[in-house]
Amino acid sequence: QVQLVESGGGLVQAGGSLRLSCTAPGRTFFRYALAWFRQVPGKEREFVGAIDRNSTTHYADFAEGRFTVSRDNARNMVYLQMNSLKPEDTAVYYCAARWTITSMVGNEYSYWGQGTQVTVSS
Repeated sequence: QVQLVESGGGLVQAGGSLRLSCTAPGRTFFRYALAWFRQVPGKEREFVGAIDRNSTTHYADFAEGRFTVSRDNARNMVYLQMNSLKPEDTAVYYCAARWTITSMVGNEYSYWGQGTQVTVSS
């Protein structure tokens, strides 16, 4: 069982930046593929970006060039750095983990955090 805990959400003006963090206890954290998803009420969950155990990253088109996923296995942390934020980035952001390789499909992730709200004002 992997218990993920996100932090770092908040209110930011358009054009600003936020860094989300996600951590999980345990000595096997480095083996997991990790991803960030987001969801707006009434809409489907959306893939944002992911990082595999070798730190290879993948991004949704809207995130490419603005968002960066990174990990620090020594601290059991994964990060989502978000720059040039837009009002349409407003959502609850979730950290997710799965064994082996990354995926853009949320249902393929076994473990999820509770989510952290990001609100971007215009």
